[in-house]
Amino acid sequence: MNIKFKNETFRDDYTFKNSPEAIRRFPFPFNEDKYMYSVNMEPHVPAGPAGHAYNKPIDVDEHFVAEMADRAKVLKEDPLRYQALPHMMAAQWDTLELLMEAQAEGYPEHFTLEKNGDQWRWINRPMGIDQTFTFGDASTLPMEPLEFITRQAQGDFVIVDQRDGQLWCDAGMVTTQADWSLDFDIGMNFHEWHGPVPLAHEIGVFDRALKFLLNLQQGKPVRRLNWTMTINPRLDTSPENYHKWGPDRATVTPENVGDKVHLRCELQTLWRLPRSNAILFVIRCYLIKMEELVTVPKWARRFHRVLRDLPPELADYKGLTRYRPTTVEWLAKYDDGQPTTPGIYPE
Repeated sequence: MNIKFKNETFRDDYTFKNSPEAIRRFPFPFNEDKYMYSVNMEPHVPAGPAGHAYNKPIDVDEHFVAEMADRAKVLKEDPLRYQALPHMMAAQWDTLELLMEAQAEGYPEHFTLEKNGDQWRWINRPMGIDQTFTFGDASTLPMEPLEFITRQAQGDFVIVDQRDGQLWCDAGMVTTQADWSLDFDIGMNFHEWHGPVPLAHEIGVFDRALKFLLNLQQGKPVRRLNWTMTINPRLDTSPENYHKWGPDRATVTPENVGDKVHLRCELQTLWRLPRSNAILFVIRCYLIKMEELVTVPKWARRFHRVLRDLPPELADYKGLTRYRPTTVEWLAKYDDGQPTTPGIYPE
């Protein structure tokens, strides 16, 4: 599959948009007409129609080159978006191996990994990278292994260390997050970094999730979908940069909803790493503007109902309160009241 990579921006003039193919492969996060926070884990195995984001273990799409360019800009402005505690080096190499193998196997026309014992060669054609190195020797790479490979993979990456019956956020590359901070969360345990989420604690979601993850098996990754909304297709909506994107929430009008308001979906996959026994948490962000979303009638009807009936505390937590009524009213035009079929895929 030869992907045609786009030259686009996620800031300033915001030229990002999805092709018709990218719309159809979008991982729409609602399998019914209502939403409540849940663990909703399932095995991360190939699924969905041809070309869907679920088809490959690590997804690469038309936005790859542009997203990597945006990541480089974020890191230049704020190097602390990448951090790794010293004891996480084995997990860094685990992650490099997983991502290189997945990209090379899934997209051989764009990526090549050659191994000769511990002498490896990595070729990333879209970004013009050809790197020979010694696996396990960080001095043979231009930067730490985790930073090297996550500058070449879409999504955010957090490595959590398992010890004392808990999971600890001890390394990560985070530049496309939905209003949370790696710099704040580094070194925290699982319950601490999920502290702000309303309702979920009361119904025991995180206790169940932690128990599940502590027993995650190597070779059996799992996935879940999470979502929020974003004004303009901005990948970097971090607390550190709130002054750049927060005021955009006040710019939504009935006339610009379709273009400015985006559903922001996270395909979250979790992998038990082989040498370190740590867990890699991949948080892949996908954006779709309302004008694009309503080209799929099932999604238009369902998202109108989900957003209309969302509990107020969840709307507040996700930062939607200010523009939710305007967006619900706009979406109502596309909801004919007919039933929607189960599942997330287009009809």
